[in-house]
Amino acid sequence: MITKQHIAEVLAQGPYQPTWPSLAQFQLPGWFRDAKFGIFTHWGLYTIPEYRNEWYSRNMYIEDYPEFRHHVRTYGPQKEFGYKDFIPQFTAEKFDAQEWLDLFQQAGAKYYMPVAEHHDGFQMYASALSHYNAVEMGPKRDILGELRQAATDHGMHFAASNHRAEHWWFMGHGQDFSSDIQEPLKRGDFYWPAMPEPDRPTNQFSQPYPTEEFLTDWELRVCELVENYHPELLYFDWWIAHQAFHDTLQRVAAFYYNTMAHAGLQGAICYKQDALAFGTGIPELERGSFADAQPYVWQSNTAIARNSWSYTTTLDYKSTNEILITLIDTVSKNGNLLLNVGPRADGSIAPGDRKILADIGRWLAVNGEGIYGSRPWRFAQEGPTPAADGDFQDQQAIHYTPQDIRYTANHGALYAFSLAPQAGQTITLTMITPDNDARVNQFHGLIDHVEQLGYGPIPFDNQPSGIVVHPVLTESTAPVGFKIIMQ
Repeated sequence: MITKQHIAEVLAQGPYQPTWPSLAQFQLPGWFRDAKFGIFTHWGLYTIPEYRNEWYSRNMYIEDYPEFRHHVRTYGPQKEFGYKDFIPQFTAEKFDAQEWLDLFQQAGAKYYMPVAEHHDGFQMYASALSHYNAVEMGPKRDILGELRQAATDHGMHFAASNHRAEHWWFMGHGQDFSSDIQEPLKRGDFYWPAMPEPDRPTNQFSQPYPTEEFLTDWELRVCELVENYHPELLYFDWWIAHQAFHDTLQRVAAFYYNTMAHAGLQGAICYKQDALAFGTGIPELERGSFADAQPYVWQSNTAIARNSWSYTTTLDYKSTNEILITLIDTVSKNGNLLLNVGPRADGSIAPGDRKILADIGRWLAVNGEGIYGSRPWRFAQEGPTPAADGDFQDQQAIHYTPQDIRYTANHGALYAFSLAPQAGQTITLTMITPDNDARVNQFHGLIDHVEQLGYGPIPFDNQPSGIVVHPVLTESTAPVGFKIIMQ
């Protein structure tokens, strides 16, 4: 079992110490910058009801919530059938890690990140710190271990996310009425500590502060996950930005980077909202993007549905084209896209998810040379449609035009992607000008020819407004890529 003493020993060995200056030795793994596209999965006990979203474990204990009413109608009062009673139903009878990774690889993903522990506190891996894990209960399988092995078998980089921090308050509403979440609770109990939810849980100073006992439990759980599974990316949700985690988080980060270094591996921590000092990990945006290209590598995580990260029967699926536009926009601005898929309760992947993954894979097979390994160009974009900026920008699809362009550079060529091409329409690339005119910031290189990815050379005209390309499209289609080759 991992202990505080063991953590101290790993920290003493270096090279990283639990201070921001020391953690700033962090070097971005080279594979990450080139990978561009990964798959995220949310799957656990919260999927069993397949109802509304992955916060079912919290919401079923809030009396005016739809989950509360659904739970009472479907399973009975929370005092008689609580969240823990889903554990025996979580049998994962159709779960096949190799099949999952087949799908993710065919979709063109280069890395894979499952949720190791969500806010509900059920661990999807073997743990000596809690009996409430998938090896001892439910499916009685090391889900995370199987997924790690399958990712390795498919030549994909393996990552893991930990959402334990939010468990401090996530089950607290169960103490507001007669339910199976009642005092006394002690460390090791599934629902512990079930503290009152802060009025503003996103505030870094919200009360009540996590106790040292909870912070120690969080530290041990994360370090156990790191030591036993060596995720090449370690992702945390937002609540580690709370002031109470400040010192503990630095110890965990140093333990992670030291453990990976001693194993001969490169690792990176993905974080939100300035939880880590800049330069000590990878900044993350949730369901969002930047309006402009950034000088540093970052990651956006989003889901194939607008209304849930886990599978439900009422998913509001995005279109494949919208997801492809998100990928292109993110990559053009120096980011990676981590796309979430929610497996069904039994471990199968739903048809809607499968179709989207297959469509993405087909598009990347044609256009991937302008995505994988690419770098931002001097301009990320042009066009009439304003770009989204910040977190949570995907609740409505943005309607783009053929003149909305995103640029990347790769293989000594420039790539231009029209986000919403229309059959029969030419596309003007105004950032690429044929004459050395007053617009000094534009591209004025000598162009040998232009190719449409997946088709071949296409006609283009030099016009004062830019170069005009003539795509070959029989119908309005997914984003289309052009390769501009210089003389």
